[in-house]
Amino acid sequence: MQTLPNPIASNPPASSICLSTDGTIRRRKTRPVPVGSITIGGGHPVAVQSMINEDTLDVEGSVAAIRRLHEIGCEIVRVTVPSMAHAKAMEEIRQRLYDTYKPVPLVADVHHNGLKIALEAAKHVDNVRINPGLYVFEKPRLDRTEYTQAEFEAIGEQIRETLEPLVISLREQNKSMRIGVNHGSLAERMLFTYGDTPEGMVESALEFIRICESLDFYNIELSLKASKVPVMIAANRLMVQRMDELGMDYPIHLGVTEAGDGEYGRIKSTAGIGTLLAEGIGDTIRVSLTEAPEKEIPVCYGILQALGLRRTMVEYVACPSCGRTLFNLEEVLHKVREATKHLTGLNIAVMGCIVNGPGEMADADYGYVGKQAGYIALYRGREEIKRVPEDQGVEELINLIKADGCWVDP
Repeated sequence: MQTLPNPIASNPPASSICLSTDGTIRRRKTRPVPVGSITIGGGHPVAVQSMINEDTLDVEGSVAAIRRLHEIGCEIVRVTVPSMAHAKAMEEIRQRLYDTYKPVPLVADVHHNGLKIALEAAKHVDNVRINPGLYVFEKPRLDRTEYTQAEFEAIGEQIRETLEPLVISLREQNKSMRIGVNHGSLAERMLFTYGDTPEGMVESALEFIRICESLDFYNIELSLKASKVPVMIAANRLMVQRMDELGMDYPIHLGVTEAGDGEYGRIKSTAGIGTLLAEGIGDTIRVSLTEAPEKEIPVCYGILQALGLRRTMVEYVACPSCGRTLFNLEEVLHKVREATKHLTGLNIAVMGCIVNGPGEMADADYGYVGKQAGYIALYRGREEIKRVPEDQGVEELINLIKADGCWVDP
């Protein structure tokens, strides 16, 4: 593998990666980047994204799919624009949303040799996502033994000529760009020079960033995705390290691409996205599942809620049950969840015995504890409020929440 020079700062700055030891996640400071009505980075909440499956030429189907996602909490919706016809369809899709629903932050996904397509799409969306490995396609040469610096720079200049009109268009409209690098589609010279590595992903992104900066354009977000969780984590950590060295502060979109479906797809996504968010890295996320896009949104919010980055639902604390448990814990937790799941911002603990409760539920707003056979002790914080017969426990918990003014009807 050939390696070109990769200058490193002689006195590298302090890392912006936060390895917290006090239970608090300190997010990396990033510049604010607009995507329609949503701002990514700049201290704003981690934004949730997804992508519709519909063919963009199906205007009615696309509008309906975008609306379904937005109504359940997807804040930014991506659509594919593989041709000029698809890009032109975005004008009608956007107008239909305005007329029949509301403006939704939209991202156009542009791939192979996409300058003309991207320029058209940029008129009708809030953000254009380009893939550096595909934006200017480099046909592999089977007899190649090396890439000279001159060849490397010549292709870089070709990329600049192709990227510049899009950058200028987005800059003049105060719109934004996602430089989205995929591990599986690195350009041939990046593969040849750096190998199939996180370093190649980072250098691919930096090449495009430098072109944007030379044109006074900074409304940039980055994504470095891979289907292998360790590669995705390494690439994003390295990207942050290089940005620290270079004085860059661009926000990052996190995702494990092609995560699959079912339980394992959710575990893979959580392992990659959650690890980086816990280190303070990440300003917007997408969980990529081989399922209906609507299935992605609850997983996103679950990750953010578990890390304390957003409060969008009730946080339930429950022990795993054991021989000390004085009631059917699984059944009762289900009843409590069904009765209260529409609320937001509360912590509710369901504990099977006095050993686990109230000590283990000290941070909960309300507690439901089995302290003696046939009876439930209800808590507000650390204080026991009353004991009620087991068959009245859920009803009395709701009454306690209502008495405190924390209840809203479903």
